[in-house]
Amino acid sequence: MNRTVLGILVSGRGSNLQAILDAILAERLKAKIGVVISDNPDAPALKRVAGFDITTTVIERRKFADKRSFEKAIAAELQLHHVELVLLAGFMRILGGEFISQFPGRIMNIHPALLPAFPGLDAQAQAVKYGVKVSGCTIHFVDEGVDTGPIILQEAVPVLDGDDEHALAERILHVEHKLYPRAVGLFCEGRLRIEGRKVIISEKR
Repeated sequence: MNRTVLGILVSGRGSNLQAILDAILAERLKAKIGVVISDNPDAPALKRVAGFDITTTVIERRKFADKRSFEKAIAAELQLHHVELVLLAGFMRILGGEFISQFPGRIMNIHPALLPAFPGLDAQAQAVKYGVKVSGCTIHFVDEGVDTGPIILQEAVPVLDGDDEHALAERILHVEHKLYPRAVGLFCEGRLRIEGRKVIISEKR
């Protein structure tokens, strides 16, 4: 069985990395993790794949003269492992156009809000402060903007009167862990097609 090779970029705890790994182990995803790359040597995410025969690599920004050479090193590592789909799973850096152009329509990100509402950092706090009654999460393809790429999947969660950003973040996280593997599965099945700003999801063959 052909499995789509994933490259996962992380900076922190890696709970969405864990959700992807769990889906693969449960045979819900026709995929394999080719490499996990972190810009943070202390990222707890790296420990999540220990013992699974998955290559992990640390590529620190401070060791490179500029952003371009840093991203070039990441791209080289992804290509070395024949990565077909790049997943940003709590990767806390904005990727440049040159990097993105090497993986057209093959970089996904997850964002804890219903885009285009509340892009960028601290989306949950933005939602609570604004007073919305509904928030959620979005899986989208990455373009050169900040959380502006074509949307693949979204799911809403309620914002309760007593919520702070932490309570809302936890509620959204439960949905993230279901939605991200689902989006990856659609890619692996060849069911996603980008038409302008829209992502068309075809019926299962």
